[in-house]
Amino acid sequence: MAGNNIHEHDLVVVGGGLAGLRAAIEAHDHGASTAVVSKVYPLRSHSVAAQGGINAALGNDPGSKGDSWEKHAFDTIKGSAYLADQDAVEILCKEAAASIYELEHWGTVFSRDSEGKLAQRPFGGAGVPRTCYAADRTGHNLLNTLFEQAYARGIKFYNEYFVTSLVVNDNKCTGSIAIDIQTGKLHGFSVKALILSTGGYGRIYERSTNSLINTADGHALAYRSGAALKDMEFVQFHPTTLYGSNILITEGARGEGAHLINSEGDRFMIKYAPEAKELAPRDIVARSITQEIEKGLGYAGEYVYLDLRPLGAEKINERLPGIRQIALDFANLDPIEEPVPVQPGQHYSMGGIAVNNEGETSIEGLLAAGECASVSVHGANRLGGNSLLEALVFGKKAGKKACCNNRQTGPLSIVKKVMDREQERLENLFSGEGDNWATLTKEMRKTVYSKFGIFRDKEKMEKGLKTIERLKDRYQNTALKYKGKTYNQALLKYLELGYMLEIAEAVAVSALERRESRGSHYRTDYPDSDDDNFLKHIILKADQKNRPAISYAPVRMGLFPVKEREY
Repeated sequence: MAGNNIHEHDLVVVGGGLAGLRAAIEAHDHGASTAVVSKVYPLRSHSVAAQGGINAALGNDPGSKGDSWEKHAFDTIKGSAYLADQDAVEILCKEAAASIYELEHWGTVFSRDSEGKLAQRPFGGAGVPRTCYAADRTGHNLLNTLFEQAYARGIKFYNEYFVTSLVVNDNKCTGSIAIDIQTGKLHGFSVKALILSTGGYGRIYERSTNSLINTADGHALAYRSGAALKDMEFVQFHPTTLYGSNILITEGARGEGAHLINSEGDRFMIKYAPEAKELAPRDIVARSITQEIEKGLGYAGEYVYLDLRPLGAEKINERLPGIRQIALDFANLDPIEEPVPVQPGQHYSMGGIAVNNEGETSIEGLLAAGECASVSVHGANRLGGNSLLEALVFGKKAGKKACCNNRQTGPLSIVKKVMDREQERLENLFSGEGDNWATLTKEMRKTVYSKFGIFRDKEKMEKGLKTIERLKDRYQNTALKYKGKTYNQALLKYLELGYMLEIAEAVAVSALERRESRGSHYRTDYPDSDDDNFLKHIILKADQKNRPAISYAPVRMGLFPVKEREY
């Protein structure tokens, strides 16, 4: 039987990254008893890995004079292949400057220009230099600032707690259950509202820039509880990840002037995007690199080079010191002297838990923010520099909405009942024999990368979906041999695999359903966009057999009708 480890808070935020911390701060400042439950220490959240910058129409750069939120919104909507909901994009772009100034006043050390203003660099898909940055460690700086602010407020942290289920009754979320990883004991949380801010699901892929913790936890928890998922087919591949390890090489490198070159020494992006070149949107650059490699113009049939040498040593050391260190440590080369081998890798998930502009899901009291949510401000393709901004803007909105209601915490008896049920489920995992979780994980990642990658077609995807379905069946018979309580990583990896398999299936079903090419979703059997039939969101909800049931939602249009598409 479970113990009496039940905690009561007005609000629990699951996830300690940018969106989660910003939500927690906002809720606290509105008088809510707030706690953050994170499976890693917050400063190890994946937000810390964001390198290049955060967008806002400040107009500080000489090349961005006259910039405006409307121009930022247009670039975002055009980059999204017109699938972004335009009212949400308007909120994002209107509140961008205030969000950045707020973090700066709280202590974030941004890079500055010669006049002392916040410096801005070019990023892909943007008409002007619009991306504020802190060298190439922007996420690191922002996350540390928010953690300091949350800690100073006395917000309660439950670090290294892994959430295994939500407490949902009559379509109302009143709590969650989590494992204290250090002790192995279950804890219950009784709440008035709960915000999921658990990041992306990149680790369903074999090659990914994502942290090992990005395992679809929030997506699956919401989906299992009856919430809808939205636009799960749209998975962004970053064009430049370090060959061999797939560590991110920021778009900021290309923003500063680095070139992509093939095995013949040609700057090939001139062929694919004559105007934007290396600063075309990420989907275009990633496909272009892949095409060069498939034409035999890559190195060893695996990668191309990112050449930072034109920048010079001074600019590299000043603006890209982290990238230089990554190249030195993980590729044994100095980008001041040698080009860096890069290849596309999974980077970001545009789709996620379906929420409104205030972060609310279809379940009362359950909200989501950040990469795990789909507002949708990214549509079919996210512009670099917009993800950190989304986390701040909509994390704040979710935090405010979560605490501005008259809901009461649910009966503790319901939390206790779910906790007892979870205890029994977890204990049963250590009996019996079957497949090893590591074997299944490896097969899943290989399948998803090869069948649902940069280029897709019906035959490959149908085979991939069947493999995922078989893996889900085999997962039910997986055996856990290590029975220790303290830091049982095998148990955590097993539970994460369950989350990932469900979301891999959601990606597969959505990708098969969208019979067109749009943004990051490129089908060789349907190479054109089809606005008549697919200018809409694909929505998934779990049916009674826990399989994805498909429906649709219209794209909320606004200032910008569908027109410009090329770069």
